[in-house]
Formats: sequence, C-alpha cells, structure tokens
Amino acid sequence: MAFVVTVAQQKGGAGKSTLAANLAVALAGAGHKVALLDTDPQASLGHWYNVRQKLGDKVAPLTFDSPAGWRTPAALDRLRRAEDFIIVDTPPHAETDTRLSIRAADLVLLPLQPSPADFWASDATLKLAAAEGRYVAAVLNRVPPQGRLKESIAAALVEKGVTLLGQALGNRVHFATAFLDGLGVTEAAPKSPAAAEIRALAAEIAALGRGGG
Repeated sequence: MAFVVTVAQQKGGAGKSTLAANLAVALAGAGHKVALLDTDPQASLGHWYNVRQKLGDKVAPLTFDSPAGWRTPAALDRLRRAEDFIIVDTPPHAETDTRLSIRAADLVLLPLQPSPADFWASDATLKLAAAEGRYVAAVLNRVPPQGRLKESIAAALVEKGVTLLGQALGNRVHFATAFLDGLGVTEAAPKSPAAAEIRALAAEIAALGRGGG
C-alpha cells in the first residue's frame, strides 16, 4: 500500500507545487513507484506534467492525476494499491478540498518559509490536520543563505509541538528553472546543492513511510 504525503499550507506562495514535484521525482529516482496528484485548481503541477510528458523516456516515470475535490478519495484508493508513494498537492484557501486530502494522508507535509507570516499562517493547516488526526511534519523551504530567522522559526515550531524535518531547502534558482522545464532538480542539476537537499528530504520521508509514520 502506498504511503500518502499531502503537501498542505493554507498560505499561498509557500512553494507547495515545486516541492511536490521535486519530491516525487526524487523518490522515483530512488527506485520507488510514485504517483502525483494535483488537487489545486491553479493546476501548476498539471502544466509541469504536460511539459514533462514531451520528454518521454528521458525522465523518471510518474503516475499523474488531477482529481476534483470530491473525486480525490476515490483516486487515492485506486492508486494506493499500485504505488509506493502518492504525493498530493493541495490548494491554498480551500478548506473543504484540502480537508479531503489531509484525511487520506499518512503524512501531512507542511512547507513554510522562515518568516513570521508563514509561521502564523500554518495554524490553519495544523488545525485541519489535528481535526482529522493526521501526523504533521514541517519542512523549511526557500531558506535564505544568511539570517537568524531559520533558527527562530524552527524553535517556534518545536515549541508548538510540530515535528520539523532535519533537511531544509534553500532559496535556490535550480528549483524554479527545473520546474519550468518539466523536471525535478535531481534531473536538471543532479550535482547541485538543491539536488542534494531534495534527495535528503526524500530519504527522510521514505524512512517515515517505512516506519508507518
């Protein structure tokens, strides 16, 4: 049965779609069967996947679907039997649709930039996950190379009782350029620091999957 990772953050601009795509590609590159679900009406992942399909067998295979909110549980039930991991991208500011994806998750992955605005906005997602009894792990995303905010936000998350994954993702241009080309950064720039970061994050999440969350 697949391990379902729902990427959720009620604040827009947290980098959910880029994170979901790169995580899926990194897991596929490690030999796992991976499905990617885009439940966000903005369809950023759908556009990314359309570009990716033109690359054929030059890239790691992924299963893709973009179910409407009410179709998400059925899509997940179908894919659970065939995949090792299912990565679900969710919309911001859409509590009902996001709730369905969180309800089905084995892990709710909460990306946030190291900023007070992202930290405060995370409360909405944490409340949804708590109401559904789901396990949440946060990942710091788009972390600048300098400054103390990373440590401050990390400490605030721990104080709130939120698990913080050990691997953060830097504010690196390779993530954006790879996404534009329908790739993961592990494919577009495999030797880059960005690729090393996403591989390490994927390994952390794979370990959670083996442990049942």
